[in-house]
Amino acid sequence: MKISKTEILKRLQDANIDNCIFVNLVNFSNEIILDVNISNPTLQAKKKAELEIKESLNSELSSGIKVKINFKKTSADKPIKKIESKKISGIKNIIAIASGKGGVGKSTVTSNLSVSLAKMGFKVGLLDADIYGPSIPIMFDIVDERPKSVLVDGKSKMEPVTNYGVKILSIGFFTKPDQAVIWRGPMASKALNQMIFDANWGELDFLVIDLPPGTGDIHLSILQALPITGAVIVSTPQNVALADAKKGVAMFKQELINVPVLGIVENMSYFTPEELPNNKYYLFGKDGAKNLAEDLKVPFLGCIPIEQSVREAGDFGRPVAMQEDTEVSKDLKVITRKIVAEVVKRNKDLPDSEAIKITTMAGCSAVNK
Repeated sequence: MKISKTEILKRLQDANIDNCIFVNLVNFSNEIILDVNISNPTLQAKKKAELEIKESLNSELSSGIKVKINFKKTSADKPIKKIESKKISGIKNIIAIASGKGGVGKSTVTSNLSVSLAKMGFKVGLLDADIYGPSIPIMFDIVDERPKSVLVDGKSKMEPVTNYGVKILSIGFFTKPDQAVIWRGPMASKALNQMIFDANWGELDFLVIDLPPGTGDIHLSILQALPITGAVIVSTPQNVALADAKKGVAMFKQELINVPVLGIVENMSYFTPEELPNNKYYLFGKDGAKNLAEDLKVPFLGCIPIEQSVREAGDFGRPVAMQEDTEVSKDLKVITRKIVAEVVKRNKDLPDSEAIKITTMAGCSAVNK
């Protein structure tokens, strides 16, 4: 029997385990994985905490269910730094673009989706939250640009760089092209905090967020900071990418996160040679993302083929969505319209989004909504 995360966290709360902060919990059918920050990292303290955790859950778990605990050292007198949740007035919808793994074209999809929305007449902002691999400045041909400072209601704010009708902020504006960003979680969260809340975004219909690949600390920070309207998952059709995309969907669907998944986009879907316009070659497999969407009961938003123009457009800083009447730009327009339709449906059927919160109870804290 699989018990809910709420029941697990309630049991841990009642156990009143000293010196531990539960920062993440993943519940599989036969395994529970806990990420625990512990202020006393000695082997004896970790063994004691592990025993107490397992004993506190013993009566709730069926036989054969394993409990895996990942301990990380933290300071007892210094709280974990996180982005504080605040409302950003003027932003109607926030869409997170995610991928389970790198290299599937997530940033390419993000940039083109943003441009497509702007071409449709929407007011659009783009936050490049891929702290360790920002590529949005290159894709918008604004590598040498820098945000200016403006006064808003007596406070100094960053003015996003605007190109192709999209307001953009990226950590790439504040680092050199050959400079690696080597930051721990708190430093990355602080940078994101400034780009989110110290920026003059103005009135936006959509704020699109380019998340890093995977499911990690930056994702949790964004989910804690902002009420995400919905998430879009990008994947290629190959099995190794689909396996990670499935984890990306699972992250947003977790009980205590519960962000609607607007759908899955399949990138690098097929290749059509110029000399054989009626032929399609499925280099990475056929209908992989479409089948995954059906299995997970989330919308399938469409396919983007492997095409030289897509790569060239990104490299030269003019997203392919800027083109008129090409097959790829038409595909992107269809995908964008489907996303807008899913947002409208989501806003009609579901309550307003809320940022997830860290609530501290009886000596331990847990991710909550």
